[in-house]
Order: sequence, then C-alpha cells, then structure tokens
Amino acid sequence: MTAATHSTLFPQVPASPDAVLDGLDPEQREVATALHGPVCVLAGAGTGKTRAITHRIAYGVRAGILQPASVLAVTFTARAAGEMRGRLRQLGAAGVQARTFHSAALRQLQYFWPKAVGGSMPRLVDRKIQLVADAAAACRIRLDRNELRDVTAEIEWSKVTQTIPADYALAAAKAGREAPRDPAEIAQLYTVYEDLKRDRAVIDFEDVLLLTVAVLQDRQDIAEQVRSQYQHFVVDEYQDVSPLQQRLLELWLGDRDSLCVVGDASQTIYSFTGATPDHLLDFRSRHPGATVVKLVRDYRSTPQVVRLANGLLSQARGRAADHRLELVSQRDPGPEPVYTEYTDEPAEAEGAARRIRDLMDAGVPAAEIAVLFRTNSQSETYEQALADAGIPYQLRGAERFFDRPEVRKASVALRGAARFGGNDSLLDDAVDLPSQVRAVLSGEGWTSEPPAGSGAVRERWESLAALVHLAQDFAAAKSGATLADLVAELDERANAQHAPTVQGVTLASLHSAKGLEWDAVFLVGVAEGMMPISYAKTDEQVEEERRLLYVGVTRARRHLHVSWALTRAPGGRPNRRPSRFLDGLRPGSGGAAGRAASGGGTGGVERGYTRGSTGRREDAPRRRQRSPARCRVCGRTLIDAGEMKLMRCESCPSDMNEGLYERLRDWRADQARRSGQPDFCVFTDRTLMAIAEAEPGSPDELARIPGLLKRKLDRYGADVLAICAGQEVGESEMGG
Repeated sequence: MTAATHSTLFPQVPASPDAVLDGLDPEQREVATALHGPVCVLAGAGTGKTRAITHRIAYGVRAGILQPASVLAVTFTARAAGEMRGRLRQLGAAGVQARTFHSAALRQLQYFWPKAVGGSMPRLVDRKIQLVADAAAACRIRLDRNELRDVTAEIEWSKVTQTIPADYALAAAKAGREAPRDPAEIAQLYTVYEDLKRDRAVIDFEDVLLLTVAVLQDRQDIAEQVRSQYQHFVVDEYQDVSPLQQRLLELWLGDRDSLCVVGDASQTIYSFTGATPDHLLDFRSRHPGATVVKLVRDYRSTPQVVRLANGLLSQARGRAADHRLELVSQRDPGPEPVYTEYTDEPAEAEGAARRIRDLMDAGVPAAEIAVLFRTNSQSETYEQALADAGIPYQLRGAERFFDRPEVRKASVALRGAARFGGNDSLLDDAVDLPSQVRAVLSGEGWTSEPPAGSGAVRERWESLAALVHLAQDFAAAKSGATLADLVAELDERANAQHAPTVQGVTLASLHSAKGLEWDAVFLVGVAEGMMPISYAKTDEQVEEERRLLYVGVTRARRHLHVSWALTRAPGGRPNRRPSRFLDGLRPGSGGAAGRAASGGGTGGVERGYTRGSTGRREDAPRRRQRSPARCRVCGRTLIDAGEMKLMRCESCPSDMNEGLYERLRDWRADQARRSGQPDFCVFTDRTLMAIAEAEPGSPDELARIPGLLKRKLDRYGADVLAICAGQEVGESEMGG
C-alpha cells in the first residue's frame, strides 16, 4: 500500500473541529463549512469530493452542530458507503449512518413492516433472473440467455422509473429505449413476473424502494418518525439518482432543506438503469437559495491526462455538456497519453501485456495498473494475454475478496489467535501486531517472499499478503492496536466489501471502474462500434458513450494508453477506425488539439510498432494474412473468437471426442497443479474442445487450430499429440 493510500485509509484523528479543516483547499473548505440549508457540490473527477463531504460531516459533528445519529449519508455502492464510514470514524465522527439507498430503505422497511403491514416481511430475492425465466415459461415465450438478461433489465428500469406494466410500451418509446422484445411481450412478462412474486411471497431490490416509498406516503406517523431520526442528508453521486430514489429522498426530507448533494453531470453513465442527471442540474431551480460550490482542482491526474479529459468534454453536446467542469491538474507533468493502432484484437491484447510488463519492470506495481474495456466479453482475450506473459491479474466484479476461501480461513485463524493468543506458541516472539499477523498467517501459507510465477498459488499468497500489509498500516495508524482490533476492522471491511489491495493488474469494464483509480490505465478497444457502442443510435446515447470514455480517461493518475484494432480477428478485413471521440485529440487526427499533440513527439500514434530505448521506431513483424474463417458445418463466416477457435458456429452440432476431451482436462489439471497456475492458463476449455473435435495427428494439424501460440505448442504440443494418439503421458514427459 502506498503512502498516499495509507494516509487516506488511516489518518490520525484530528484534535479539534478546526483541525478537521486542515489540509482542505479553499473550495473543499467552503463545502465543509456550509452546514445550513441546501448545498450543491459540483465535483469533477479527482477533485476530492469524498474528502470534502466527509470532512463536512465530521466538522459539523465535532463542532456540535450535527448530531451523529441524525445524519444519513447515502451513496450507491456498499464499498463506497464502507469507505465513507471508515473515513468518518478516523475523523472522529463515528455513529453517522452511511448507507446505500437500498440498505437504508431495507432497514426502515424491516423495522416498520409489522406496524405498517403486519406479519412477516416477504423474503428478498438476490437475483430476479430465475423469476423472469419462470414468467417467460408461464407465458410460453422462449427467451435465450441474452434476451433473459435484457428483459430483466427492462423490468428493473420500469420499476425505478415507476412505470407499471400497462404503461411500459409508451414509456419505453418516450425514453427512446430499444426493447429487446416486442413491448407488448415485455409488458406481459412484467405483469406475470409481479404475479409470481406475489404468489411466492417474495420481493426484489426495486420493491424495497417502492414499498418504503409507499409506507412513507401512506403512513404520516411513520414518515414523521423517520424524519425525527434523520434531520440532515448527504447524497453522493447525485447524478446517478433514479426517479424512484429521488422520490424516497423527498419523503425522507419532508418540508426541510437540510440536504447536501454531490455530483458531476459529466459522469452520468447509468441512464440505461433509470439514472438521470436532471435532479442534479435542476437542484438550484428547486432550491433557489442553495449554496453551490464547484470543485475543479484535480489531484488525481497529470496535466497531460487532464488535457485529454477536458478535450473529450469540449466536443460534447447536450444539457450535461452545458454544465461541464473544466478540470485543473494540481500534479506535476507526466508522460503524454500513448495511442496505438493494432492489426487485430489478439495483437492489441499482446501489445498491452508487453507494455504492462515494461511498466512493472520500471517499478509500477501490478495493483496500480488497469485494463478497461467497453464490454465484459472483451475480457477473455486480455486474461489470456496477461496469463501468457506471466502477469498476475484480478477481475473486477469476480469473486469478492472477503469471499475467497483463503481469506475466510485467514480471518478464522486471526479471530482464534485474538481470542486464545496467550496459549499460542506462534505468538510468543511476536511483540507487535504486524509480527503477530505474520506469525498467524504463516500457518495459512504466507511467506516473506512470494512464490515464483503466477496462477492460483500466487493469487492465494497475494490475498494473504494484502492482509499483512493492512495490519502494518492499521498498526501505524492506531498505536497499541491489538489482534482483536484488527479482527473488528476486518469485519467492518467485510460488511462493506472494502477489500485491501491485491497485487494484480485489474481487468474491468468501464462501467465497473467508476469510482476507482490507478497509476496506469489501458483503455482498449477504443474503435467505432465499440466506443461508441454500435447500438448507441440517438444523440443522447452517443453522448453517454463519450462520458463513459471520459470516466475511463480520468481513472488514470500518470500513464494512459489508448488503443484500438483494425479488425477483430487475424486475417479479417481491416475495416475499423478509431473512435470519433478521439478526432482532433490524438496526434494526426486533425483539429487544433490533434496538431498540437503531434508536435510534442512523446504521444504519437503507434501503428503496429514499438518504440525502442533509443526512441527509434522499430517495425513489428507483420501478421500472416488469412482468409476469413468459416464454420466447417454450415459455412457461415465466423467473427466470434470462441467460434473461430472451434471453427464452427456455437449452435452447429459438435463432433467432439468426449473421451479425448476428458483425458485432456485431466492432463491440464495436472499441468496447472504442477505450475501453480489456474487451469485456463494452460489451455482454455474452448481450446480443449477444439482439440477434441479436430483430433490432430501431427504437429502441423495441431498448429492449424486457431489461437494456439507457438510458445504453447513448443511446451505442450508433444503431450497433446500423445494424448490424441491414445498414449499415456508419463510424469517425466509432462510439461515438455
């Protein structure tokens, strides 16, 4: 963990109310001291908005102006709420409620249900997709997996915009939504979905908000009870509020105006879920006497990154663009953004992996590097490229840190040591908290030096190492901290899913990267059709895609790499072009900004070459051009990478040798175990399927299977051919 991260997570508790204000810039201080009446904070990316609003709450509490229990701070993710609670605790403002909209509403609904409705509250379902599938079956409507997901999203949108089934078709048309099915069918599915929930006595997450709104609207006595509890409200990420959440906020407030909202219309990227920046942009018209503060000092990104971010928004159109904030970097200059064009997507992924390795060799930690893409389907190519390069990575949105088996076991061990530490010989020589944690975790597999290579063994070690680093920072921040204190901290973090840093490159979609930041960011696939996405048809949808790219750019502190590929697969027709959003901004793309950028020499577009240590451009080997891949069953041209590997459409019948496939899987598992890697780092399931279908009998036949890199053929080819021939592969032969 860096010193900056340490100071953010574990600052010393200020000695006085005035000390809470120390270190704030003039605009942040203005936010922190505006404790009366409505307040609107327009905060650009990286300008310290969370710092400003947590110090505002803490200053009010420490000065005796706000009572901790009367403050409700609302944000959009459990992680953000947990981080806010942690900061408030360190500022001496423990007891303030910081929750998501859903968490706050659920807590109130559970408390008031017996009084408002009677009986037991219906069970809350975690995932509604099975209910939607059941509704489709009841309606005799066939939905494939993608349609099922899309219909579920339509139902969610309808509920957060307070649209009933009968009004869906009209509301969707008015909102410019492209329905995944006939609107009448979706309305029917929505109706049956609601009936099924009622019959099964369950509710979904949107119902939590709807029912809380209904209770507060219908029962004045309950509304007054809630308002007597909470008298001061803070709403973070206000540009993402849906009409339903806005209605709930209004009911919480009543006729009072003790409200502080924070947001940035230029970071509105969730309108497909019903979020709208209108509530933020209309705040001053609803509250004419509101205090409005703009935060534009960017403490996150270098002037070079900020210049690109500002340039993106300077070309924007629409209401959000009219209220854009011009960021001013507060950091020292850094390298220019690098723009790279590749022949195809695998080349783009391999190029990103090479550059990531260069950054890591130059001292940038893997945990401070991210690869961001538009859709989750782009992830697999980069997972494979990083695995091939031996670079550890983590998937944002994959298994949560505190749910990992090794973390759960470590937490149990630490809890046991905290309870019975006096009887544990491991702790006899451990005089301080970090030493105690290292002693306990050494029994769980932690060592002072990381294991060689990547894969599962390294991932487990990284998880334990993250706990060791957390203990070190916790002890430095809290003098005399004990194991019991650390266990309580871990419990708090687990509840908020506030994970410590894991040492691996982050792979994430642009949407899931919101609220995060890294030293180096790779924005990949920045081509027309992907950015903006092909289904963004209206001006409003295209502008939201621009804002999404803006969010991606502003995740980078120092290093920013932007890339695109001319075609999806090797041998494809090179008919792609860079995103229109880069026009006039990247070197050589025309416009004043493009011409200015091309004059610096450090941020030039790199077309299929790398820059050597002398600065000379060195041509990369040209890829062999291939004819378009076609399905060997029906003859259709293949464009999906997985289908190209199988050389057939997903829907076409397979002639796979099942026995061979199982033997290959067993061999792969043994290889992975020996090398300490995940199975897919040896070969993916798709590759094994392709081998089991092709049953190659020679090295040339094996090499013709798409996607098999020469390095893997050299290492594993002999084993694979032996298995295909029905031969036993001995232990001495394994691994080539």
